[in-house]
Amino acid sequence: MRDLTLPTLAESVVEGEILAWLVEEGDIIEEGQPVLEVMTDKVTVELPAPFGGKVIKRMVSVGDIVPVHGVLAQVEEILDGVVASKPETTQLAPSPTPDAPTQESEAEIELDAERSIIEGSAAHQSDPNKAKAAFAGFSRGGKSGAAAVATKPAPAAPQPVAAQPTTKGLSETTPAPGQVRAVPSARRLARELGISIAEVLGSGPNGRVRSGDVHAHASAPASAPVQVQAPAQMQAPLPAKTSSTDWPPPAPPVYRTPAGYENRETRTPLRGVRRATSQGLLAATLHSAQTHTIEELDCTGLMALRDELKADAQKQGVKLSYLPFFLKAASLTLREFPAVNSSLDTASGEVVYKDFVHLGMAVNTEGGLVVPVIRDVDRKGLLTLAREISELAEKARSNTLKPAEMSDATFTVSNIGSVGSMMGVPIVSPPAAGIMSVHSIVKRAVVVEENGADVIAIRPMMYLTLSFDHRLVDGADAARFLKKVLWLLEKPSRLVLGD
Repeated sequence: MRDLTLPTLAESVVEGEILAWLVEEGDIIEEGQPVLEVMTDKVTVELPAPFGGKVIKRMVSVGDIVPVHGVLAQVEEILDGVVASKPETTQLAPSPTPDAPTQESEAEIELDAERSIIEGSAAHQSDPNKAKAAFAGFSRGGKSGAAAVATKPAPAAPQPVAAQPTTKGLSETTPAPGQVRAVPSARRLARELGISIAEVLGSGPNGRVRSGDVHAHASAPASAPVQVQAPAQMQAPLPAKTSSTDWPPPAPPVYRTPAGYENRETRTPLRGVRRATSQGLLAATLHSAQTHTIEELDCTGLMALRDELKADAQKQGVKLSYLPFFLKAASLTLREFPAVNSSLDTASGEVVYKDFVHLGMAVNTEGGLVVPVIRDVDRKGLLTLAREISELAEKARSNTLKPAEMSDATFTVSNIGSVGSMMGVPIVSPPAAGIMSVHSIVKRAVVVEENGADVIAIRPMMYLTLSFDHRLVDGADAARFLKKVLWLLEKPSRLVLGD
């Protein structure tokens, strides 16, 4: 018997969502045969079987979130065309218990256990108390204060209320009664301190208990028992009583179906691209200090140059849009303002300045927003960029992007104007420090200077928005960055002056 596990698909991928099984239990599979579809960081891939055999048991279901190297299925291997068999008295070797790590070091096991899409590969770098404060209220029902962070409420006497709302359709799984998710070091620490691990509130993925959670539980004052409340749909939400010092924040409002409208709703599990997008953007807003600056671009020169080059590009089989000009202008400006192209390495406490420019471009697809990445943009010409833009956009819409084609962006350009937006403020996705959004070109009356005099003219105008992480980029540098982009695009022939 062999375990079929989720392989490492890319360096940044730490888990995947099961979208579909392509085989059933009892099926005979061959080496290289696709067995299931998995989504990782908005990319859907078919996983081939690394060996042949008979599928004995599928260990995960559609919608489950599985970490890298997690077991997907048990397969009985086929040897010389015959399914391998074993004596009835032979049992599978038991998996090592969480309290007894074997070959891997305890630190490595704890790191693997804590990684998730929300926390990324830097989960082990953050202060567990801060992580717990940020997430505990959202996952455990909204208590505030130190007691809510450190302890679980004592059970209350059963109340004769209606059945509690279920979590049917959610991808997270609940441990069996008596089981607690906890990393090995947390279990050992709880034993040493004489604490029941079941009483500790976990801040890790799926409520996993960390060492910091045990320390916080041991140092927190005892909390009074909390009475069980009626389900959210049976009562009106009470206003949260908070003060400027309350932490963690109260839980987000619970959705309540209006009375009499139960049959006028359609519910869909939060899965796929929408789930990956929601988790990624939530993490981005929690783990960065985001702000924005906005400028206005006169597109007269840009439109004239594009019209002039469009026919020549078409002869080479390239559709020349405005986006290559914006990518090129951003890439040249990033070299002049390296802080906007930087990242924060939280493990070492260092700011990383990059001597390369990989630009993400936001693409709107039927399945949701995806961001493929064009590498070394500052070293490529407009036609090359236009060709790569078309190729990656087509892959995004056909859902054939590879994980490597969506990783390592140092900056992003989002073309919101393609859907008619006049202005917007996008969200930066760390570890990048910035994102620039391009909007609709609209004719407006503006004041321009002609022959030394101010006159009112009709010009094609566009708003440009730069969102940036204020931890890495000062407001003055952000403003200078956007001004330089405008300087290049108002006379786009200047783009050829870059080295």
